[in-house]
Amino acid sequence: MKGVILAGGRGTRLNPLTLVTNKHLLPVGRVPMIVHGVNKLKEAGITEICIVTGKHSAGQFAQLLGSGVEWGVSLHYRIQDEAGGIAQALGLVEDFIRPGELLAVLLGDNLFEDSLTPYLAQFDGTQGGATVLLKEVEDPSRYGVPHLSDNKIDYIEEKPETPPSNYSVTGIYLYSDSVFDIIRTIHPSRRGELEITDVNNVYAALGKLSYHILKGWWIDAGTFQSLSLANRLLEPAETASLTTELTEEMEG
Repeated sequence: MKGVILAGGRGTRLNPLTLVTNKHLLPVGRVPMIVHGVNKLKEAGITEICIVTGKHSAGQFAQLLGSGVEWGVSLHYRIQDEAGGIAQALGLVEDFIRPGELLAVLLGDNLFEDSLTPYLAQFDGTQGGATVLLKEVEDPSRYGVPHLSDNKIDYIEEKPETPPSNYSVTGIYLYSDSVFDIIRTIHPSRRGELEITDVNNVYAALGKLSYHILKGWWIDAGTFQSLSLANRLLEPAETASLTTELTEEMEG
């Protein structure tokens, strides 16, 4: 399995911070936001990772992460020249994936507590299916909300006025390489972008979209409020990590 982190977008909800800096490079805890996604994939055993970002930010990502050797991974980069949607960005990595390989796809501004390891272990992409991770939220109408039945998703409804469940589809997706064929079949939405929800709904219509529910916290860190919350949630774990590092240094 290979990893993909989608880190484009303008991040306008975080202006003026994002006027000169890609939001995925903003600090969350002790490291830039993008590093959390890299670490989550690495901890789950995925060391070949492709980052997709805009042309104005590519140099900043390369300067921070380089080839990935310092982070224990092998990093590749693809450039999304325009705001064409998440599905379009994912389509850019097709040449990074060999036939038969599986993909773990993260939106770069999704921060979460759970390890990906158990979810990856349960994913069987040999039948051309897909899995999305869900999280119960207080305000599901802000997100894509799944209609659920028999451990499958019938379809996903974007920002419904009357949500069919209290679950949000997070930006954590598991796909087989069939996803690229599906991306080629969808059409731009009203806002002129290829939507990942449309891709997932193709799988749902085929009866091949399964799900798991995250146990720990999850944040879409695209607003000042959620970015601040992410920093607060990460603080205890990072404080414990720093204490361990200092102890080891003193004992050494």
